Amino acid sequence: MKSLIASLPKHISEALQIAESTHLKPSNKHINKVVITGLGGSGIGGTIVADLVADQCKAPIVVNKNYHLPAFVNENTLVIANSYSGNTEETISALEEAMNRNAEIFIVTSGGKAAEIANEKGYNHLVVPGGNPPRSMLGYSLTLQFIVLHHYGLIDDLHLQLDNSATLLSNEQGTIMEMAEQLASEMKGTLPVIYTIDGFEGVAVRLRQQLNENSKMLCWHAVIPEMNHNELVGWENGTDQIYALFLRNASDFDRNQKRVEINKQIIEKHTKNVKEVWSKGNSSIEQAFYHIHLGDWISYYLSELNQVDIMAIDSIDLLKSELAKF
Repeated sequence: MKSLIASLPKHISEALQIAESTHLKPSNKHINKVVITGLGGSGIGGTIVADLVADQCKAPIVVNKNYHLPAFVNENTLVIANSYSGNTEETISALEEAMNRNAEIFIVTSGGKAAEIANEKGYNHLVVPGGNPPRSMLGYSLTLQFIVLHHYGLIDDLHLQLDNSATLLSNEQGTIMEMAEQLASEMKGTLPVIYTIDGFEGVAVRLRQQLNENSKMLCWHAVIPEMNHNELVGWENGTDQIYALFLRNASDFDRNQKRVEINKQIIEKHTKNVKEVWSKGNSSIEQAFYHIHLGDWISYYLSELNQVDIMAIDSIDLLKSELAKF
C-alpha cells in the first residue's frame, strides 16, 4: 500500500493519458441531470467531484450509493457507473436500472461485468489498471470523472488543474509525509473527528474511510456550517480521547473561516487534541488532492502504529461471503 499511496501523482497523470488515448462518442441527448453511482473506494470520487464542480456544472449531480436509482433518471440523465472491480453488486444493479430507463451511460472500471456490459452495449467507458484495492486507485477514478463531465459539455476543461495537482503532490510529497507521520502519532489511541467546510465534505469522507479501512479505526466527520447547528453542542461532553482535525483551505468562504476559529475555541475547552492543516494549491482541485494525499499518508502511518495489516478488509470479506449465501 505504501507504494500505491506514493503513486497518487502518477495515477493522476496516467488517468489523463488514458482519457486522451480513448475515443469517446458524442451524445445527441440533452443531458439535464447527472447521477454518479458507486460505493466505497469506487464511490468516493463521485462525492468529491460533485462537491468541486457544484459551482460550474450545468446539470445537478446526485451521488448514488445504493442498489436503485432515483425515480427521476430517464433518457436525459447521464449515469456514471463507477466500479473498480466491475462486479460491485449495488453498482451493477443501478447500472441495469439505468439501461432499462435508456439513460446516457458512462462506465469507469478495470474490468468485470461492468466492462462486459460496456463492450456488449457499446457504452462509453474508460478502463483503469486492475488488481489493486479500489481505495488506492482514487487518482484514476477521480480524475476520469472530471474528464467525463467535460466530455458531455457540463463543466470546463480542468486538464491543467489536474496536471498541476500531480505536480504539486510530487513536489510536496516529502513534506506531506512528515506532516502525516506527526499527525498519526498524535491521533493514535484517539477517536478522530474530521471537520471541513461545506463544498469539501467528500475530502473529509475520504479521510474517514481511509482511517476505517487502512488504520482499522472508527472515525466520524462533519461539515461547517451545518455542524454549528447541532454537533457543536455535543462537544459539551467532549473528552481528550477525541481528536479534532480541521482541514482548511485559503479559498474557504470568509464567513466560514470565522466560524472555524470560533469552533476551535469552543472545542479546545473540551479536548486538548485540536489541530488544523492548511492545504496548498491554486485551485480547489489542487487543494482537495493535497488533503487527500495527506489523509492517505496519515492512514498509512496509523496502520503501522496500530500494528494492523493495512491491506486486510476481513469484515468486508465476511459480509460479502455471507451475502453470497442468499
